[in-house]
Amino acid sequence: MHTRQLGKNGPQVSAIGLGCMGMTDFYTTGTDTQEAIATLHRALELGVTLLDTADMYGPHTNEALIGKAIAGKRDQVFLASKFGFVRDPSNPASRGVNGRPEYIRTAIDGTLKRLGIDTLDLYYQHRVDPDVAIEESVGAMAELVKQGKVRYLGLSEASTASLERAHKVHPISALQSEYSLWSRDQENNGCLAACQRLGIAFVPYSPLGRGFLTGALKSPDDFADDDYRRSSPRFQGENFAKNLLLVDQVQALAAEKGITAGQLALAWVLAQGDYLIPIPGTKQRKYLEENVAALDITLSPAELAALASIFPAGATAGSRYGEVAMQLVNK
Repeated sequence: MHTRQLGKNGPQVSAIGLGCMGMTDFYTTGTDTQEAIATLHRALELGVTLLDTADMYGPHTNEALIGKAIAGKRDQVFLASKFGFVRDPSNPASRGVNGRPEYIRTAIDGTLKRLGIDTLDLYYQHRVDPDVAIEESVGAMAELVKQGKVRYLGLSEASTASLERAHKVHPISALQSEYSLWSRDQENNGCLAACQRLGIAFVPYSPLGRGFLTGALKSPDDFADDDYRRSSPRFQGENFAKNLLLVDQVQALAAEKGITAGQLALAWVLAQGDYLIPIPGTKQRKYLEENVAALDITLSPAELAALASIFPAGATAGSRYGEVAMQLVNK
């Protein structure tokens, strides 16, 4: 397994991690627990050490699933989880953001219990709370490090300004934000450059464009009734059709190289710098193995240029979230 360093002073972790969200939430109702656990175990066999979850996935069921899967295997895993989103049990679609110190202290205890561990390797603030100074939130997170409940700290979808302010309070090891061929705004908002300058790992989530860049999705009808992508702007109507034309070109390039479109998309992300550690999500072993194989793919300058020309920043039709959710990114 190829490895990359999690920030300037962090440990070596697998160069590709595993995003676990879809194992219990957002993409379809119900969980194939047996296959999900088999996928997690296969990840460890392949040397994938970085597992990514959050307390809001489920909510809570994702952490519990991972806790069950890693029982007796703690030394093989670098566990990352997140706090900050608060979901209403009576209306799972609605959610708020909470970055208050007292909430953080409670949230970590729940996460540790569900995962069945004493110390979490990496704790992210899932979204910056606009009503709480980032210094307060990160200060509370830093206390968790002193208490031995957390080893490293991270932020998710934070702006460059928030990242720099947080880093002054306590070293931030990772910034997790969406980044892929079809989500390239991190190149223009300064976050990638800030991570390089400050020695912070950048962890791209949805590096396969929520499955779109694999070329497997041909119609909105491919989604389950409760799949949240049905309400995502990029997956609707004319946007879907326009984006599909771009993915067709990625598939054509992949076919010429003898690899899958998903592998080509992952190889592009990996080639953007060794401080990037993508976490493609899957709940099936066959896709996990396909994703890991992308680590052995080398792209020539001409191939990288061709992909960048197909998907220049801003080429994707539709925003990556709805209006309300977009208000919480790059904050």
